[in-house]
Amino acid sequence: MAEHFQPQHQQQQSQPRSHQVVKAATAVTAGGSLLVLSGLTLAGTVVALALATPLLVIFSPVLVPAAIAVCLIIAGFLSSGGFGVAAVTVFSWIFRYVTGKQPPGANQLDQARMKLASKAREMKDKAEQFGLQHQGGSQAS
Repeated sequence: MAEHFQPQHQQQQSQPRSHQVVKAATAVTAGGSLLVLSGLTLAGTVVALALATPLLVIFSPVLVPAAIAVCLIIAGFLSSGGFGVAAVTVFSWIFRYVTGKQPPGANQLDQARMKLASKAREMKDKAEQFGLQHQGGSQAS
């Protein structure tokens, strides 16, 4: 009889584990894409600086293009840093969510997930009913 209860216990543990894996995969995807975007912005800023510097020196007066270049460089570094901070924030939020610490907005996320799951079940039931009606109508003909 003890053997009968053991598989159910293992099955209950596997379901939350799979949810944690999905949550962790989502965290890695969201945070990783933000970090990649941050890195690309930083690389683009450095390349733009390397390309713009000789052109500004050769083809135009010094002060105005230098001021424009400095403004663009500052904007690039600020946006790169902003994307990096956003990525770290997303990683932190999802880590707290996965570990069960209920970060802000976790309740709304759970409610939306439940609502979406109930609508999906409802649509599945409607599709099955429609299929049975359609199948019953075809056999009568």
